[in-house]
Amino acid sequence: MARKCRIDIVEMVHKAGAGHPGGSLSAIDLIVGLYGTGFRFKIDDPDWDDRDRFIMSKGHASPAVYSILHNLGIITKNDIDGFRTLGSVCQGHVDMKWTDGVDFSAGSLGMGLSFGLGCSIAARMDGSERNIWVMIGDGETQEGQIWEAAMAADFHQTGNLNVIIDRNRIQNDDFMEVQMEIGDIGKKFESFGWKTIEIDGHNMSEIVEAIKEATNDRNRPCAIVAHTVKGKGVSFMENNPAFHGKAPNDDELKLALEELS
Repeated sequence: MARKCRIDIVEMVHKAGAGHPGGSLSAIDLIVGLYGTGFRFKIDDPDWDDRDRFIMSKGHASPAVYSILHNLGIITKNDIDGFRTLGSVCQGHVDMKWTDGVDFSAGSLGMGLSFGLGCSIAARMDGSERNIWVMIGDGETQEGQIWEAAMAADFHQTGNLNVIIDRNRIQNDDFMEVQMEIGDIGKKFESFGWKTIEIDGHNMSEIVEAIKEATNDRNRPCAIVAHTVKGKGVSFMENNPAFHGKAPNDDELKLALEELS
């Protein structure tokens, strides 16, 4: 499934001539692991009220979200072929107004964890057992709002709130160590009262075990720090800051598909 999603990602971005392949490829194993095991939803009823929620806070990684929704049958091939075109349900950033299966409208970074916190408190008020999953980028943790939400989540005892950090060490312009390194993210979340789990974000067994552990432990919010490779699966995109937001050309697409097939 992850391999199929990677093919969708590079084809989508190539056809649009724009988009964010690097962070989509680094995140897709995590997303596939979540939807394939520990996530409650209904393919034929994406608005089912008691579903778990997935919030893609780093919303520019929309190709990853659209690829899993396509491979699950929630959106169509025609939908993803329209990626980033006027009127398409698959816009550059995820948007819950237009796309079935999307639970958050993204834009500026840093907002998703606050949104997830609200969803988790609402679930408790509704008496619902639904879990809330938020994916953030490691560069996104430079935003102060992330840590305000982390502090509030501990205070409100939101044991149904889980965050996955895509720790690929590259952000928009360069490596994080050049831009502004944020150090040990796991220790930081622990200091805010969170349970933390560190995994290889491309090892499906570790991903599945972490999701299971986070889901079963509802005593406090949980942060999964997933160590990943930007552009994973496509050799010339891996650990390459240039492909944070760059579409492959025709020759690069051909090579990418050869590697992923």
